[in-house]
Amino acid sequence: MRPRRLPPCLAGAALFAALLLLLLHTTSSNPPLLSWPSSISSRHPPPPPPASSRAEWGPSRPPSFAYWISGTGGDAPRVLRLLRAVYHPRNRYLLHLDAGAAAEERRALAEAVRSEGEPAWREFRNVDVVGEGYAVDRTGPSAVAAVLHGAAVLLRRGPRWDWLVTLSAEDYPLVTQDDLLYAFSSVSRDLNFIDHTSDLGWKRHERFEKIIVDPSLYMDRNTEPFPSKEIRQMPDAFQIFTGSPWVILSRKFAEHCVYGLDNLPRKLLMYFANTAYSMESYFQTLICNSSDFRNTTVNTDLRYFVWDDPPGLDPVVLNESNYQSMVNSSAAFARRFEEDAPVLKKMDDELLNRSPVQLVPGVWCPNLGKEQMGVDVDSCLKWGDINAVRPGQAGQRLRRFISEISENRGCR
Repeated sequence: MRPRRLPPCLAGAALFAALLLLLLHTTSSNPPLLSWPSSISSRHPPPPPPASSRAEWGPSRPPSFAYWISGTGGDAPRVLRLLRAVYHPRNRYLLHLDAGAAAEERRALAEAVRSEGEPAWREFRNVDVVGEGYAVDRTGPSAVAAVLHGAAVLLRRGPRWDWLVTLSAEDYPLVTQDDLLYAFSSVSRDLNFIDHTSDLGWKRHERFEKIIVDPSLYMDRNTEPFPSKEIRQMPDAFQIFTGSPWVILSRKFAEHCVYGLDNLPRKLLMYFANTAYSMESYFQTLICNSSDFRNTTVNTDLRYFVWDDPPGLDPVVLNESNYQSMVNSSAAFARRFEEDAPVLKKMDDELLNRSPVQLVPGVWCPNLGKEQMGVDVDSCLKWGDINAVRPGQAGQRLRRFISEISENRGCR
């Protein structure tokens, strides 16, 4: 049954209350995570990591990423495969399946991470699963609320990470974590990689003058937003920017979004609570209207997409015909992929040097290969140095690209 439309004033009040309660719960209570001790048995238990494999931090050490990996019903296997493809002991990971997934699927994901996953992430305790799913619709502001929740939890769980990376179950990496950590070592850790523009075009009327209501903010199931009959004027208290919904945000800016002492983050939350596809505008508008952060923006999301002509609401599904273009793109991630698509296996084999059930080898685990002495190896049998990285050609190429594009900063 289609939800009954609320008057705009009531809709705004309901969304305000929902967002406020979400932020208060996020920042004042313990996050509902499915966590576990590191002593759980494994088919291939690794030796205890030596002291030299413990993380060290500072400008002379590689950076660290915090990954928010999201999915919906049926995405648990894809989320787990993506986790393996982007895992590194220096990073932090938070996995979330929204209300489209049954509670049993969320528990199964947590159990897979807990008992069937790699001993590495159990030893380093850097992977968490959100224990309570909530409604999210990517076309509405509930998607922004979900990312802010993830950022708040990751800030609490990981005191050392440098950048927040948002991924979905439809994404996949084009480089190893050694490559990515090496590439980001070349730039200031205050930079934000966020695609943005102030040229609104058709979005001016369709996105920002029209008012929508997102029931996923106050219902317990994923529900599509619906429009109001009224329209509103464009704001003059701030300038709207828009761009890609996929971002790589610095820790300082993530803290500003969650804890910011000025009122702009909350004021924009109230405005974008009635805006369609607000994930394409909230972070762009906030950072480009913030005097402390507008000059930290690098105008790229480091994602590879392919669009129809004319473009639709989603990029096309990628396949093996896109493989070489992806490799040559200087992007770090690509989307969208179907589950178990043949091109994913090709990427595992040729870009990541892993099988679908393994982590990606690196300096931290030098003996994690696809096969050893005719036997599949699905865990790290000998710990290496997690404070060092060894990039390949893709890492060298990505480093040059990031260094070049980072010279042109700011919102224009």
